[in-house]
This record gives sequence, C-alpha cells and structure tokens, in this order.
Amino acid sequence: MPSWWLTRGVLARLLLPLAWFFGALTATRRALYRTGLLRTRRVDVPVVVVGNLIAGGAGKTPVVLALVELLRSRGYTPGIVSRGHGGAVDGVLLLQASTPARLAGDEPTLLYLRSRAPVAVGRDRVAAARALLGAHPDVDVLVADDGLQHWRLGRDAQVLVFDERGAGNGWLLPAGPLRESIPDRVPPRTLVVYNAGAPTTPLPGGIGTRRLQGLVALADWRHGAKASAEALDTLRGRPAVAAAGVARPERFFSMLRERGLAISPLPLPDHYPYATLPWPADTPDVVVTEKDAIKLDAAAVGRTRIWVAPLDFSFDADFAPALLALLPLPRPR
Repeated sequence: MPSWWLTRGVLARLLLPLAWFFGALTATRRALYRTGLLRTRRVDVPVVVVGNLIAGGAGKTPVVLALVELLRSRGYTPGIVSRGHGGAVDGVLLLQASTPARLAGDEPTLLYLRSRAPVAVGRDRVAAARALLGAHPDVDVLVADDGLQHWRLGRDAQVLVFDERGAGNGWLLPAGPLRESIPDRVPPRTLVVYNAGAPTTPLPGGIGTRRLQGLVALADWRHGAKASAEALDTLRGRPAVAAAGVARPERFFSMLRERGLAISPLPLPDHYPYATLPWPADTPDVVVTEKDAIKLDAAAVGRTRIWVAPLDFSFDADFAPALLALLPLPRPR
C-alpha cells in the first residue's frame, strides 16, 4: 500500500477524478444487483463472506481459518470457496493434497492445508460453490474468502475485516485504498472485525487477537506438526533472515522482534512465487510466513533451515453468538 494512500496529498488529489469515476461504476453495479437486473445466485447452504474494503491484505486468511474452526466447533461442516488470486485456474478447481500453490494460489492452498476443509477455487464463486457442494454433500455452510465485492454469490452473513490502516485516507481507488466507500453504519447481516489492537474506523466492531504460535520446521509443518515456543527459543541470540511475501511484511517482522528474535528482514512482493530462493545459499536460518511456506520445498532449500511461523487469530466473546444468530442451525448428523 503506497504511503500517499494514507494522506490526502497532492498525488491523491490529482487522482480524485478517477476515483469518482470508479465510485460511479461501483455504485451502478450494486444498483443493478439491488434492482434485480443482475441476479444474485443462492446455493443450497448458508454462505458467510469474509472480505475487506481496503485494497491489499487486511489479515483475511487468519480470520477465515478462525471462522472455519468456530463453525466446526458449533456442529457445522464448513467448506471454503476462493478466487485463487495468484494462481492459474481456468474454470473451477477442487483442491487436493497434491494441488500445487502455483495452480490454486497460495492463500487457497494454505487454507486447504490448515483448515482440513474442502476448498474450491474459481473466478465464478457460484460455480465454485456448486462444484464443492456436489463433491462434498456433507458440507452445510460455506465460507467465501475475499468475496465481499462478488455480489453474484448470495450470502447470509458477511465479516468485514480492518487492520491498522483502517480506511487509509478515506478515498476510493486510485486516489485512496478503498474498493468501496466506508458506510455510515454497519450494513445488515454484517459483523466488523478489527485485526488490530483497537478500532481503526468509526464502524463499531469486535477486536480480534492475533498471536504468533511459535516456530516449526518446514518439513514438519507440511506434515501437520504444530509450532512451539521452544523452537522459537532456539533462534534467540542467533542471526536469522525473516522473509515475507505478504501485503504487509513489517507487521510480521515486528511480531518476530517482539518475541526476541534478531532478524534481518527480507520483504518480498505479495504472492512471491519462490521460483528462485531470495536469500544467499549459505544462510543458516530463515523464518517465513505460512503463505510463503506453502510455496517452498523442504528438499530444495539446501542446508538452510526453514522455520515457519504460523499465526493464530481469535474473535472476541461477542462474535460467535452474533454470527450464529444469522445462520440456520447445522444439519443433524
């Protein structure tokens, strides 16, 4: 996110006419759905959409994972649909254990690995949802990752995620970071979650808690091993590279520093493909995010020890009852 999206400086003001045009297009499209000229399609199970109004990542992936665990703990059998940004899917793809991240996209592959839920990827979310339900008839609720602006897929609830940036300068793309204007009040059937230590917009919402679990070796992480604080302790006092191909790498670096690691930060472009390793071959230790780990092969990193640093996200106490009130009860088993 460019720094000038945080202020209403000269460059942002010069781009305001384009932002007005973008806003008019967005409003027209929403009006077409509202009036029925463009049709919203429903599927046979309730749908919970997770998204953000600001361009770039706001921490949706940990929220989706936490949401899947919450629904599962309440008796639901969740599935996930995603656009698959950064992948090469033509049509609809149902993920399997052997599906490469370069095909499905790094975030859907991570969601599949971590959530243990069925995942379908496709530009057409309705087609992806129907394909998933056809292959997994036991699924009784769908979580749509990054689907806030995909109005064709009907929804029963939506979770709006904000991070520390809030609404930036409050202007629409390209003068600011917003895909849609911040509403005056929370829309119906919407829950606002702040992936930050405090609210960052005027909208009322809950404060989520983000926590670094610890570290786990890449090969062990691939086989489902949990991260531990003990593994993190082994790196204290040793130099390590921290690599992050995510939208906001500094947030990841700060969390590692807060846990006492002396890291050399290596920020990478979001969705970095890892076609080549970006650190010197003689680097002893590298710490990466899960989004990076999904694209790394433990057998192809030489003598470098790769450590994965998973993040957990938890909702506040009011979130679960508010969400469940918007959904029908799970199917009896």
